[in-house]
Parts: sequence; C-alpha cells; structure tokens
Amino acid sequence: MQQPPYVEVGDNGISVQPSEQIFDTMCALDAAGFEADESTLGEMPGRLALRQQMLQLRGPAAEAIRHFYRDHVLASPTETLTPFMTFALVSGPAPGFDLPDNRDVLPPSVLTIDGFQPLLIDFYREANLNARWTTVEPESQPMIVNFRSALRHIVTVSDAYLREVQKPANGRSFTVYVEPLVGARTNFRNSGNAYAIVVGTLSEASADTIQHAYLHYMLDGFVLRYRPAVDTKRALLAVAARAPQLPVEYHDDFVSFFDECLIRAVELRLHHTSGDALETQLKNEDEAGFILVRPLVAQLLKFEKDAPAMSYYFPGLIVGIDVQAEQKRLESVKFASADAPPVLTAHGQSVAPEPSELESLIARGNRQIASQDAEGATATFQSALAKYPNDPRVMYGMAIASVLSGKAERARELFELLVSGRAAAGAPSGSPADPSILAWSHVYLGRIDDLEDERDLAVDEYHAALAVPGAPEAARAAAQAGVETAYKPPARPGDSQQPPQ
Repeated sequence: MQQPPYVEVGDNGISVQPSEQIFDTMCALDAAGFEADESTLGEMPGRLALRQQMLQLRGPAAEAIRHFYRDHVLASPTETLTPFMTFALVSGPAPGFDLPDNRDVLPPSVLTIDGFQPLLIDFYREANLNARWTTVEPESQPMIVNFRSALRHIVTVSDAYLREVQKPANGRSFTVYVEPLVGARTNFRNSGNAYAIVVGTLSEASADTIQHAYLHYMLDGFVLRYRPAVDTKRALLAVAARAPQLPVEYHDDFVSFFDECLIRAVELRLHHTSGDALETQLKNEDEAGFILVRPLVAQLLKFEKDAPAMSYYFPGLIVGIDVQAEQKRLESVKFASADAPPVLTAHGQSVAPEPSELESLIARGNRQIASQDAEGATATFQSALAKYPNDPRVMYGMAIASVLSGKAERARELFELLVSGRAAAGAPSGSPADPSILAWSHVYLGRIDDLEDERDLAVDEYHAALAVPGAPEAARAAAQAGVETAYKPPARPGDSQQPPQ
C-alpha cells in the first residue's frame, strides 16, 4: 500500500513518511524490553500484538540484542532511545543497515552503540521483520495522513508569519518519520541540510515539537548566514551561562543559543501569547537562562508591522538587540535553581529530573522481567519491597517476578492485595486504582485459578479485569481470551502476555 510521501505544499523536500529502518530498530528494542508506552497503541492492534510477540521471541539473535540493550540502558527511556533512533535515521535500508565507511561522519550518539548494526542484521532475519513490516505497515497509513494534515498546517502558518515562500528543495529536506511503536516520545536531529523528526503519535505535544523542528529548518540558515552580526551580541552568553538550567551545550556556542532563543520567541508569537501569560512565559525563559527570548519578542513585534520577509529583515532584528541595556536588565533576574521544574531541553521540551531510587529500582526490575530474568527481577523487587513495602508498582513487580519463578502462592498473595486496595494509597504513579495494575492483577489471578482447575473462579477474575475502567487493550485482550479458553502456560518459561512495563 503506497502513499505519496509529500505534503501538499509543492516539491520542496517537506514530507511525512514511514521508515522500515525505524520499525526494525523499534522491534529490536521491544524484544529487549525497552520501556515503551503501550497506551499509544490503542488503535493499532497489529503493532500491539507485535510488541508482545517480540518480547516472547527466543533465539540467539534476540538474546544477543537483549544482552546489548542491557549494557546500553541510560537514565531514562528517552535518553536510551535517542542513539538507536539516530542510528535508524543514518543507516541504509534493510537487510544491511549500512553505515558510512568513514566513522568520523557518524553522529557521536551512534558511536555509543557501536556493534548494534550486525546484531540488528541477525535479528532482522531471525524475527522475519520484512514479513512483519509488510503485514502491519498499512495499519499506520491513517495516522500518516493525519500527520500530513498537521504538518501542512504548521508549514502554512509558519511560512505566513515569516513571510517566506517555499522554494524547490535544492538538496534541503524536512522529513517527519511516523512509527507508532515509538509512542509519545519524539527524536529530532539535523545533519547539514537534512532535518528529520521521529514521532509515534499525533498529539498537541508532538505537533508543538514538529513546529519547533520546522522553525529550526526555516531559521537556522539565517542565523548562520549572519553569524558575524550575531556574534556582536556574544557578551550576553556570559550572563546566560550562569543559569543552572541552561543546557550545557549552549554554554560555549552562542550561535546555537541565539538560534534557540529566536525559535522560542517565534513560537510565542505564533501562539499569540500576550498580556500576563506572555509576561509569565518571558519570566520563565529568563529564569531558565534563555535571556534573549524577551528582546527577540520585542524585535518580532516590530517585524510584524513591517513588510519584508524574514530573510531580508533578519539583520535589522539582530541590530535591534541592545547588549548594554540587556545586561542592565538582567542584573535583577534571579535564575531558577537546577532542581526547580521545569528543566528545559535544547528543543523546548520539559524533561523529568533524575529518577529517584524507587523509580530506578522499578525500571530495572521491569527490564529484567521483560528479558525473562526471574532471579534478577526477584532480587531487584525484593530490595525495593524492603524499602517501599506498600508501593503498588513494587508489589506488582514482585508478583510478576514470583510468576516467572513459579511461586504461585506468593504471586496470588500480592495480586490479591493489589485488587483489594490494601496497598498504600497515594503512591506516586501506581496507586491501587491504576487501571493497568488492577486489570493485569485480575488477569494473573484468573490464570493461577485456571492452573489450579478453579475455572469458575478464573472466569470471575477475567470478567473483573474486563470491568476495570481504562484497562489497557493488551490486558483486555488477555482477559477476553481467558473467558473464552482456560489458560495454559506456554511451552517456554514466561507468560503468553507480557505484563505492562
């Protein structure tokens, strides 16, 4: 099923496309137990089933991928995902996934996962990913159509504001790659004239991120073209660099810093932020270290009353920034502390602070469960349970580890505590009312009853799972299967439905 890749704004290098390389890379990560967000796959039954199938794969290539992944897990799922998505963007098509012979041209993040390519080649063959891609890809076409519409709107609004007319691509490209397995996370990179962003689901947040990336595509060239003029304002970087929240990559790169502040300023104007809301946002930008946003907004207000396109107006926009006046203004600005929310990334997204000890233990235990490491998962969740005895997520993780270890009675005890609501209320994000934990706990209780030939009790548990408001689709599918047929354990260790991560 072939869809025209280009957005309907002419042959300008702007497109929305699927990517088999990204799909193949995400299948490998899913098989390894990457902490994916299944809530984004509610309308994608094929990919939801695929994710479960990847977790159940057994074979030398799958095990090699899991071992490699465990050695390259970073502090957060987003950080972990970034080098793999960059690899998918710079590699050639399957089955070779060829990389440039000159390693010096590879993005630094790809070098951090050196050795992934041959493992992916083997996994591609072992998991028969070519056939799987052919089967599930048509499922994402409606989403691609929606992204095309969203990008068309972003391009139209942004170009109208900048008063720029799209020209033939001439080697430049802006590509939105859509892969539902990526979930709610996004990845953006540019290499020379090629800009690419990877998205998994269309939401207000992902649309804002696409707009931010597109403004980079439109404005980066102006900043670089007028670099000598931009550099005349460099003295302000010494002030900005004192802000604890300013990303370190800007501390010695004034051109990139100026570029980022300009894009944030344009976003405020595109969103028609005004009055008290505008002042609040400008104050936040100042306190986070993006001190040029305020004067650039002032210059954009003048630009809006003039006639030239941004490409002609840009030198005047730079000249309009008074360094001495800004230095004087900033004497009264108090920068936010490093641990004060929000922490801002280079692309204007808020990210979570470093995970707590509890979050780290839960993440480690979930990865061990995904890779069927019963002994490791038991040890991890036992350690977490000793410190956080009533946290529902810890209790649930310990229950699943008990299932993997064949300790049915211990698992039953914990699942019954969870469904009865006797776990501590007010846990950070996994209270007893959490629909995922509650639904899966009923499913596993039903399976234990089935294995003990208590079919009536098992069916009651499956029906209870189906009755949980907001239960994830995977849990509902497992419960419905249990209602129809008594559960039988798979031939290999592990469960036929992977518990939620």
